[in-house]
Amino acid sequence: MKLGILINTDRHLAYVMGITKVAISKGHEVIIFNMDDGTKLFGNPLFADLCKTEGVSMSFCDYNAKGLGVATEVLPHEIVCGSQYHNAVMVNSADRVIVL
Repeated sequence: MKLGILINTDRHLAYVMGITKVAISKGHEVIIFNMDDGTKLFGNPLFADLCKTEGVSMSFCDYNAKGLGVATEVLPHEIVCGSQYHNAVMVNSADRVIVL
């Protein structure tokens, strides 16, 4: 199963980390898309390093990140700097999507 996680707030980091780790341990794929205040989570290296976990793919809305002054140039290259198009791709390809 592919689980999509749309993150639009910076208030639920522990939940995102926990859900992702459990899903991966059960053999599922996780697709994470950050937008709005959710892009602020990239300030936490533990969150950004999720992209290096096998089975996890991450992308974010560059427009939102720039508007909030998030430093994206230091992010790992595995995280895709994108747009709402990547959100649409995630929603289309995921079997289930949760919003945090």
